[in-house]
Amino acid sequence: MDARFAPLFEPLRVGPVTAPNRFYQVPHCSGMGYALPQTLAAMRAVKAEGGWGVVCTEYCSIHPSSDDHPYPFASNWDDGDLANLAAIADAVHRHGALAGIELWHGGSYVANLGTRLPTLGVRSMPAHSDPSQSQRMDRADIRRLKRWHRAAALRARAAGFDIVYVYPSHGYLLSEFLSRALNDRGDEYGGTLENRARLFRELLEDTRDAVGDRCAVATRFAVNGHGAEHLDATEARDLLGALGPIPDLWDLVIDDYEEEMGSSRFVKEAALEARVRGARALTGRPVVSVGRFTSPETMLRQVRSGVVDLIGAARPSIADPYLPAKVREGRIEDIRECIGCNVCYAHNSRGAPIRCTQNPTIGEEWRRGWHPERVPDGRGRVLIVGAGPAGLEAAQVLGKRGFDVALADGERAAGGRVSRESRLPGLAEWARVRDYRTGQIARMANVALYLGNRLEAAEVRDYGADHVLIATGARWRRDGLGRSHPVPIAPLRGQVYTPDDVMDGVSPPGSVVVYDDDHYYLGPVIALALARAGAQVRYVTSAGRAGEWSEYTAEQARTQRALCEAGVEITVNESVAGFDGGVVTTACVFSGRERVIPADSLVLVTSREPQDALSEALVGPEGEEEGATVIRIGDCRQPSIIAAAVYSGHKAARELGTGEGAAPGRDRVVIGAPARR
Repeated sequence: MDARFAPLFEPLRVGPVTAPNRFYQVPHCSGMGYALPQTLAAMRAVKAEGGWGVVCTEYCSIHPSSDDHPYPFASNWDDGDLANLAAIADAVHRHGALAGIELWHGGSYVANLGTRLPTLGVRSMPAHSDPSQSQRMDRADIRRLKRWHRAAALRARAAGFDIVYVYPSHGYLLSEFLSRALNDRGDEYGGTLENRARLFRELLEDTRDAVGDRCAVATRFAVNGHGAEHLDATEARDLLGALGPIPDLWDLVIDDYEEEMGSSRFVKEAALEARVRGARALTGRPVVSVGRFTSPETMLRQVRSGVVDLIGAARPSIADPYLPAKVREGRIEDIRECIGCNVCYAHNSRGAPIRCTQNPTIGEEWRRGWHPERVPDGRGRVLIVGAGPAGLEAAQVLGKRGFDVALADGERAAGGRVSRESRLPGLAEWARVRDYRTGQIARMANVALYLGNRLEAAEVRDYGADHVLIATGARWRRDGLGRSHPVPIAPLRGQVYTPDDVMDGVSPPGSVVVYDDDHYYLGPVIALALARAGAQVRYVTSAGRAGEWSEYTAEQARTQRALCEAGVEITVNESVAGFDGGVVTTACVFSGRERVIPADSLVLVTSREPQDALSEALVGPEGEEEGATVIRIGDCRQPSIIAAAVYSGHKAARELGTGEGAAPGRDRVVIGAPARR
């Protein structure tokens, strides 16, 4: 181990338990929740195996009145949940880590779509995203809540957890009680800061009493309060001082999800440092906080300077579950650094198991038996055509398996779309997808990279490989075919461009309309790049907001704000119906009403055409290979996000020659005897 990083591996006493090191996987969503217990337990277990000293659950509901459907969440409602919870704790313990559980009640934020119970709140307020309101809690409701929370803490102890959370942040129930604006109660739970914090204090004390000296008590607290009208930063600091000794650990966050877990487009590493600094002195207890830490040097500085005692991580632990082990072993160059794309969060928000651009094995540990560091042995000769994200991932996996691999690409630099997109505003960290894989390949004697080699079908056949993987990618369409247009837009005349043109360095002349029918990040980023280069830009989208899908990645508001600040005019709910070289005609997506926008150039961000001609030439019109196995991977098979391309390359490479490839295992609720007490 590099002696510099020794402080990161010192044990730390947290109440009655001891963390074996300073690497702490904070509670984070999984897209699995109670519905996929084995998938969830296996994912958390790999984190512990990879060296994370503490591994926590996601938000874990304490009662059916805290039901966040359709979002997946863990549950701790009754003894029927004990087997599933114990499976997580036991899986983490097998690798010597502590297991933490975040007890949670959603309050007015949730709509209880699954249980159909009344939502509970400090007052009657609208639910987060549904046309319903909460029920104002009376004293009897508060007494019931305290009983539910205590019972959940007792079950957490029985299931084997070492750290039990009380959760007063992120707009959930306890946040409502802390808020001046929301808490209008006239009893002992409202009014002064002491009264508004009474329920928080009581739950901390009740939890301490319930778990005794078996578990540590932690709390996840917004150190900057909840906004000036709710709980300002001064009051938050006052609470840190007043309640500091009660929990054993303070997990410090901020009350702005788009910054706390902001994407790398807008938020850089260690962004919370200034606001967290000093909290440790107020509490007298160990402190953990996050900052999308990917650099061991930054982690070390956080601990040595006393900002935190434990390095909190969610996304970095997803991108590389073995990050701590690699630091310990001095394998810094082997760390898969998080790129901050927030695809993990997006898929939880879509009700699906999380996935990761850098780590294609996340969520597949149980379903497919994939491990982030181990692959099956293999042998044979493989030719991969295309060194984009799919081709690079396939090459490094096949290299680790023991295949002789030739990776060819017609461009003079590897990376494909990753290299091109990472030169756009805010996307520089995405180059880590390329750099990690080219770095791995460079150390493999059995993998050869041939750049500037555009292969034809005859050359592929003549190479004589046992297996051929085609990863030739996709190109943005120039005809406007997309979500709103199942056939090409007509007429299209004059200066019509695509994102590929802009990424190739072309500057559309004059005033520019960027038409976004894709709805993710690229349309807004292209518009921003052109505006910053001095162009007069209007952004037109068929969606209701700029980069609408980026709501799932917690980027939409900042995306729209960046466009406004750059002087980009924004037109929503309109599709492009034609361009004659001087005027763009748009149509309202609801009424069809047309209007015209003067423009010299039009950039179409609509959909992509798979570049699969080489694959078709090799397999023939019937889709049957002649000789070598031919497999399309990545965007040339199915254009999608970069994470999907990496996954496609990984899956093909891991399964090549194994006879695998069947549908993944289907998770079911664990059936078993009640857990130990």
